[in-house]
Amino acid sequence: MKSQFMVLLTSFLLLGCSVPESRPSKRINLSESGVYAADISANGKYAVVSQVSGAIQVYDIEAQQPRFTWQHQGDATNLVDNVRFSPDDEYVVSSDSETFAIWSVNTGDPLGFWRIDESTIQDVALSNQASGILVARANGTVMFFEPNTERRIEFLGHGENKVNSIDLSANGKYALTGGNDYYAYLWSTETGQVIHAFAHPNRVTQVKLDQRARYAFTADGQNDAQIWDVQTGSALSQLQFIERQIIFTSADFSKDGKYLLTGSPAKRLMLWDINSGDEVMQWRVAPRDGPAPQSAVVYASGFIDGEAVSVSSSGNLAFWRIKGE
Repeated sequence: MKSQFMVLLTSFLLLGCSVPESRPSKRINLSESGVYAADISANGKYAVVSQVSGAIQVYDIEAQQPRFTWQHQGDATNLVDNVRFSPDDEYVVSSDSETFAIWSVNTGDPLGFWRIDESTIQDVALSNQASGILVARANGTVMFFEPNTERRIEFLGHGENKVNSIDLSANGKYALTGGNDYYAYLWSTETGQVIHAFAHPNRVTQVKLDQRARYAFTADGQNDAQIWDVQTGSALSQLQFIERQIIFTSADFSKDGKYLLTGSPAKRLMLWDINSGDEVMQWRVAPRDGPAPQSAVVYASGFIDGEAVSVSSSGNLAFWRIKGE
């Protein structure tokens, strides 16, 4: 999301020296120029990155080679700051500040291209089969759109407060959105009605749904990061950290329901116990080589074959061994 760049320097000063640089079990460079956004497919087969050079690239992790290269709007100078896989790994949604597009991971073909006239796009999410698209805007509205039926619904629960982070359930029926009004909402994309409201003492900057409908993660821009029971709406655990603040730029739940994996703008990748909120492990990703600022935003995190995986602004895809796994 756009706010990630705003917090990069502050977070680096607060946290950058606290953890020694770690050695991954494997590292693959996906872009020499660095990346603005990234995601890892749920099946662990692919990564998608928005490169600083202007291209969107789908990388085949198993074959260790690029699969597709796309140009958003056909303009290499356009800043694509959001890329997301659908939960079934069949599609990718990409967006800049005014437009969003859907791409097929199987064929590489674009499925559609849409322009937003009101406000700017903050975040996007996609359901299975690209049947539903969720778009967050800076004016506080969240749009749910079905490309096949053209049904559209606007969620106005955040008022006029900017929406920073969103996620969508695999079936497209439920949305999780967090904004500057200090709230994250779980709501129905069929009715627009709020199912659960999760309150924070500061603006909510990161949200994530467990795609097996067990948990939700919401975090503000200071020191309140919680894991919630999606069915009851009650707090399951609060992440335990001693720092004055941690800002999260990525989050992912493990399929076995044991761990939450998060990334930060200050090189850090952290593994948490879902039930207790305790930190299990943490790693410090490597920055880019050369004279550029020596930091790295962790844009994507996930799990592949029992290891934690990250993609950072340095352009590196890295694998990290989890103790006991």
